[in-house]
Amino acid sequence: MLVFGKMIGGLIGLLTLGPIGLVLGLFVGHMFDRALASNFRFASPENLARIQRSFFETTFLLLGYLAKSDGRISEQEVAHTEQVISNMGLSGAQRSEAIALFKRGAAAEFYPQAAVSGFLETCGRQPQLQQAMLLFLVGLVLADHQIDRAEHQALTRIAGLMGYGEAQLEQLLRMAQAQSRFHGGSRSAGPEAAKDRFAEACTALGVDANVDQKTLKRAYRKLMSENHPDKLIAKGVPEDMIKLATERSQEIQSAYEVVCEGRGFRH
Repeated sequence: MLVFGKMIGGLIGLLTLGPIGLVLGLFVGHMFDRALASNFRFASPENLARIQRSFFETTFLLLGYLAKSDGRISEQEVAHTEQVISNMGLSGAQRSEAIALFKRGAAAEFYPQAAVSGFLETCGRQPQLQQAMLLFLVGLVLADHQIDRAEHQALTRIAGLMGYGEAQLEQLLRMAQAQSRFHGGSRSAGPEAAKDRFAEACTALGVDANVDQKTLKRAYRKLMSENHPDKLIAKGVPEDMIKLATERSQEIQSAYEVVCEGRGFRH
């Protein structure tokens, strides 16, 4: 039986709110332990291996499908896919398999329905896994810094098969585009540049310019939780594919700091 959450929750509650906090902390910790135990049951070693395998295969099939959706595979898309493969540190055999899957997805006779259906059947109700995969695909679409009509239609089709509406996809695209501009945490000089960067940071976090501190923290913590490497691995994202999520977490962190400074909040 898991008791880690109750131990930590009770201790924090006791130190901050006294006996009442102890009771509250034990309750919150109990709910955490229940959720963790449920996740462990879902992610048995055998099941986790199947999920990781499905995630790997489906990602590279759909990367190929998206890259070819506009009729040609651009140099930027090839470079982005090669970067993904490089970041994963694949063995020679795994690299060859990833390339073969990419080519299969790029073939004229490939249709995404079967691949997505198989992925959803293997992974069950795991929306975090679906979003993680969508973000990998969005990264490819944005590799050449523009989304043409065919690419957008293909991505909309995939998102729809995963249960995402068009409005949800558009929000995800806007946030991903804005987050990518915070890569490395670089800053621009000048008041106008600072104003634009603040607006981009708000978009990256999915909040408006007049956001209050509580709402901002909630949005930030949700995004960080969704991209937390340990949580993604526990859900079934292959460890070799985690580096991209780590980079996204750094971009989210940079955007959060910009919004905090712009609104005068401590962070």
